[in-house]
Amino acid sequence: MQVRNQRDFWSGIMFGGIGLLFMILSRQYTLGTAAKMGPGYFPTMLGGLLLALGLLVAIAALRKGSAETKLSAIGWREIVLVLLGVILFAALLPQLGMVIALIVLLLVAALASHEFKLRDTLISIVVLGALSYVVFVWGLELQFPVWPKFLTK
Repeated sequence: MQVRNQRDFWSGIMFGGIGLLFMILSRQYTLGTAAKMGPGYFPTMLGGLLLALGLLVAIAALRKGSAETKLSAIGWREIVLVLLGVILFAALLPQLGMVIALIVLLLVAALASHEFKLRDTLISIVVLGALSYVVFVWGLELQFPVWPKFLTK
């Protein structure tokens, strides 16, 4: 059996693996029924759907009629920069607040792009900062620092 479409095959395996992981990790919670759902119901069902979707995609990649594709190189630089941005956001949020943490997140994540432009990044920072403030502070009234601690005292 030859894998004709490597991208779809490995994407299906990844989705299936994540779905299986969700199903395994949610076993510690009570499942319940569709009428009376327990805390494990949603992650188990979502994991099962993701597993089924992953298997369908992987199997479809093995068919003779599927387009033949090869995997391209993994963009490790991009993966590392995006993850670094998220980690920095989580680390900076409690002390420096949402505004500074969001600026750092967007600057670091924007560096992952091969089409990085400072002007576009600054526009994104302003727009996403305003939307984040409206949604999380006004709309959802989440209790986290918006500004650095040294500015609010």
